[in-house]
Formats: sequence, C-alpha cells, structure tokens
Amino acid sequence: MKNKTLYIVLAALAGLLAGYFIFGGINSNGSKEEHDHTAEMANGEMWTCSMHPQIMQPEPGDCPICGMDLIPAESGADGLASNQFKMTKNAMALANIETMVVGAGNTKEGVLTLSGKIMENEEINGTQAAYFGGRVEKLNVNYEGEEIKKGQLLATIYSPELVSAQQELLTATRLKESQPELYKAVRNKLKLWKLSEKQIAQIENSDKVTENFPVYANTSGTVSKIMVEEGDYIKQGAALFSIADLSSVWAVFDSYENQVGSLKNNQAMTIVANSYPNTKFKAKISFIDPILNSSKRTVEVRAVLQNKDGLLKPGMFVQGSIMLSAGTMKDRITIPESAILWTGERSVVYVKTDSEEPVFEMREVTLGTNVNGSYEVLDGLENGTEIVANGTFTVDAAAQLKGKKSMMNQEGGKTMTGHEGHTGVRMEGTDSATSMKMDIPKEVQKDIMSIIGNYMDVKDALVASNPERAGSSSKVALNGLKNIIEKDLDRMTEGHLNKIIEMFTKISKTDNLVNQREYFIILSENLISISTNLKEIPSILFVQNCPMANKNKGADWLSWEKEIRNPYYGEAMMNCGEVKQVISK
Repeated sequence: MKNKTLYIVLAALAGLLAGYFIFGGINSNGSKEEHDHTAEMANGEMWTCSMHPQIMQPEPGDCPICGMDLIPAESGADGLASNQFKMTKNAMALANIETMVVGAGNTKEGVLTLSGKIMENEEINGTQAAYFGGRVEKLNVNYEGEEIKKGQLLATIYSPELVSAQQELLTATRLKESQPELYKAVRNKLKLWKLSEKQIAQIENSDKVTENFPVYANTSGTVSKIMVEEGDYIKQGAALFSIADLSSVWAVFDSYENQVGSLKNNQAMTIVANSYPNTKFKAKISFIDPILNSSKRTVEVRAVLQNKDGLLKPGMFVQGSIMLSAGTMKDRITIPESAILWTGERSVVYVKTDSEEPVFEMREVTLGTNVNGSYEVLDGLENGTEIVANGTFTVDAAAQLKGKKSMMNQEGGKTMTGHEGHTGVRMEGTDSATSMKMDIPKEVQKDIMSIIGNYMDVKDALVASNPERAGSSSKVALNGLKNIIEKDLDRMTEGHLNKIIEMFTKISKTDNLVNQREYFIILSENLISISTNLKEIPSILFVQNCPMANKNKGADWLSWEKEIRNPYYGEAMMNCGEVKQVISK
C-alpha cells in the first residue's frame, strides 16, 4: 500500500515537472517570438519598389505607380551625402568589384605608345629636273617604284635651244684660233646645261649636231613619281621625276598635346611595324614639330630609321614605344583604363568614400597621357583616394538605380531606368519630340479625327489585352484611310499616313498581342506627329508615355482621358505612365 502511494506521488511529481517544462517552454518561446516581432517593428523596416526607389512604405504591398510587389529597402544608409550610395558586400563580391588607392606611390616605369606611319626621308630625296627646255621624245623609266642608278639614262629630249648651241659650238671650234674667247664662252654655255666635257668633245669631234639629247640620273634611288609623259613640252628646270632614297626612312608619329611634355629630342624609341610584329627597330627622336596641328590637336614627332634591307615601305603603319622612367612619373597620379567611364568629353570614376564600408560616389576627372594602359589624372583625384578599379559599370548601374549622379545622369535624382515621378499629370511646357511641321488641308483634318477615333478603339483593345478587337478596329481604320491617302497632301503628311496604314495593316493581320503592341508604338509616333499639326481638335488629346515600354526606351500613345491606362502592359501595369503633353486647339 505504501509502495503504491509512493508511486502515485512520484507520478504526480513527474507530471508536474513535465508540464512545467512543456508549457513553460511554450510560453518562453512564445514570449521570445513576441519579443522578436516587437523588435522587428521597432527597427522601422521600410519597403520600396525596385523600379521606383522614391516609393517608401512601412509595410509590404504593391507599388502605387506600377503595381509591382514592394521589396525591403536597404537599411544603414543614414548619414550619406546626397550623391553617395551604399552597396552590400555580397553584391560587390558577386560583381567582382575591386578598388585601389591612387597616388604617386603606385607609379613605376611606363611605356608611352604613339601611332604613326613610315614616310620618305625628305632630307635625302631628290628631283630629276630638265636642264634645257624642249619636247620629251622618249621616257626610259616605265613605272613608279622602279629602281635607278646614278648615271642611268632616264629620258631623251629634243631641244631647239640645244641644237642652236651645238651649231654655235661647231662654228666657234673652227674659229677658236682667232677667237678663243668666243670658243670658251660657247663651251661654258653648254656646261651650264649640264653637258659633260666628254659630250662636248664628242660633238666637236663628230662635227655633227645631236637633235635628241639624253637625260641621265644625277642620283640613285627609287622613282616615286613620274611627272611627264612622252610628247610633253617642258621648260628649262621642269621636274621630270621624283627620286626617293629609301635606304633611310622617317617614322612619323602624332603626339597629343598632353603627351608632348614626356618627349624630347634624342630620346630612345622602339618601333614595331604592323607588317613585322616580331621585329623591333631601334631609333631616336630626331624632330619634334614646334607648331601644333590645330585641326587634329597633335604635334608631329619623327625618328630616322636605317632601311638598307628595304623592309620598311612608305605608308606602312607603325607603333613607337618610349620608356618613361619612374623619375618622369613620380609626381603623376595614374589610374587603370578599367576604372574610367567615358561619355562624350567627360571622364568619370567612382570613389570609395568610406574606408570601412562600401560607400561610393561619382567624380569627374581630367585625363592626360595614356601610359601603358593607364591614364595620367590631371585633375579630380588626390593621392590616397580609393577608387573602383574593376567593375566600374556595375557600380554605375547601381548609382542609376538609386537615383544618384552617374555617367548618364550628371545631376542625380530621377533616373532613366524606371518610371520615377509618374503621377499621371501633365508636364507643363513639354513639347512632343515627334512634332513635325505639316500643311494638312482642312477637309482632311476632319477625316483624320475619325481615324483618331478608330485608333482609340485599338488602344482600348490593347489596354484590355484583346488582340481580336484590336485587329477588327484596325480594319475599320484602314477603310477610312484609303480615302484620305488619295487626296492632295504634302510629302511629310503622306509619308506619315503611309506608315500609319502599314502599322494598322500589320495589327489587323496578327492575333499576337506582343507584336500588335510593337506595331502600336510606331503607329502612335506617326499619329502623334500628325495630331500636333491639326488646327481644330474637338476635345483635348493627351500624349502619354511609359518609359518602360519598348525595351526601356519608352513609348508614347494618345488618349482622350487624363487617367493613365497603359496599352503596352495592360493589367500588368495599368497605371504605369505619365502625361507627357497636352494637345488642345
């Protein structure tokens, strides 16, 4: 009996203990959950729209602009400047974003690369001239590029003056004993025409006049240009041939004005021709043009190259590399090309403003010389500034989404990737970008108003996502357009109407809603252009716009109502858009 009573007492105690732990645990957990929920509310978590970051609500729901689900807003952005923004460390890791600290400590020996081409060495080029006037009887040089040697016969010229001079020589030869001065003067006259002693003696000995006189090369080289043809009459001193000595050539480069400071005469240069990428030619800068080419904003730099083997041909493209020592670079700040974004004349980088947190802001910089894949920074950065060196485009995209200053948005604020500020009201003073001057006859304007009515039927069908109704309404519009297009119209109006007919036809022939909406974009553009040229409109027309349509390029449409009803997305984003312009006559 006592044992039984003892068992009952022990069982009761066990039950009480079990109940305490079970129900106590539940209460404890329940209190904990209640505490966590309260803490969550106390944290003040906000919700925003991924397409409209200006929307901030204290609880989840739908975006009042586009109807998309709200997502948790990023926290911890307090205390940032107006154009600073923060990225998560996870996002930085996924995008492979890397930063670096710029400054003189990063400079090292670099290579300045210039582009240019091979040209003839004008210092040793020559011109073969005619020393006497006459008619070119024969050319012994057949083509440009022909190699010639000094003393080689180049041409034969008939010269009446030279014929007379030879006759004078023969006469003076007979009288040289009695009139030696006359004989001497005649011989000197022939020497002025570059006749040699041998040629003069030959004339005297033969006692005959040579009618066609030879022209011999006065230098060796390559004929770069033939300036006469057989049968041409030439004057004394006229140029017959240009002769280039290609045993030595020029490598001529264009140096931008911000690179000239790194160059000097006799500076060593390594030159590589595109035709011989594995061959390096050594040279020194022989000339830096003292005058800037104002049209190209460049300065000519050249070097002389020995070309005994004839490998280098005038016109070949070459690259010249100049080593810049660390001493030359020590006072310069350079950044890698991957860190820079270019937009027109502006160059921008992203600066990491907080050494501990991934906080960034855009900064414009002025760039100088490109040295071995890095650019010298003339203005905009200081030693010790930390910048984004890799993944700059990703950081710029984040800036645009957050409405901060970015490459394409210098002022910050409203971005171009969403529908910020879509309140469904008119933007005062906005002109239609598609407005063009047209002279539309009054009777045609009434017919166009009927077409606009048909257009509105198509628009309403697309709002309702009803492709069958859009097609049938387009067929009705086509019947009215046939009468309009036959009337006397200016070229601009006729062109727009033909495009409108084409789009109505395409909409009527397909039941694919996506394709219909694409055709409706072009249809709307052309009809808006015509509508802005109408003199009388019985009711106000609203030009409305959805920047998200047309693959985020934006698209317009016409509406009788001020309320936004989006034909490009229908129920998916019914109220997404804004009134861009009001047409009222």
